[in-house]
Amino acid sequence: MPTLHDVMTKDVEVIHPASTVRESAEKMRDLDVGFLPVCDGYRFVGAVTDRDIVIRGLAEGRDTSQAVADVMSTDVLYCYADQDVREAAQMMERHQVRRLLVLDREKNLAGVVSLGDLATETEDDRMKGAVLEQVSQPSGPKR
Repeated sequence: MPTLHDVMTKDVEVIHPASTVRESAEKMRDLDVGFLPVCDGYRFVGAVTDRDIVIRGLAEGRDTSQAVADVMSTDVLYCYADQDVREAAQMMERHQVRRLLVLDREKNLAGVVSLGDLATETEDDRMKGAVLEQVSQPSGPKR
């Protein structure tokens, strides 16, 4: 079975924690993504999503000139590049997420692995189906 290093996307666009919320939104628009890892150099410090911008930024009346660090998520799931893809698939299934950050053992960002990466790169059809089914299950609203 391959490791995450074999299947992950390695050249990942990131944003600095001091960048503005507006800069992150523009970068997401330009890249057509809804998620950016936040790194201080190579060091991973969090992630910002389009949802973070709306919920922690706009809905709380924050200005778009505020730093990404003010709205980013710091409790982000990740795996290590040398881990087996099955471990990542199980984590995605358990937490119902579609992507995981991949770090090296020094906790520097190495890449991102998505559900699509696992589905196209693995030869285990049962694993593909199980992950797709579980991640696609709707979750109830948080109350």
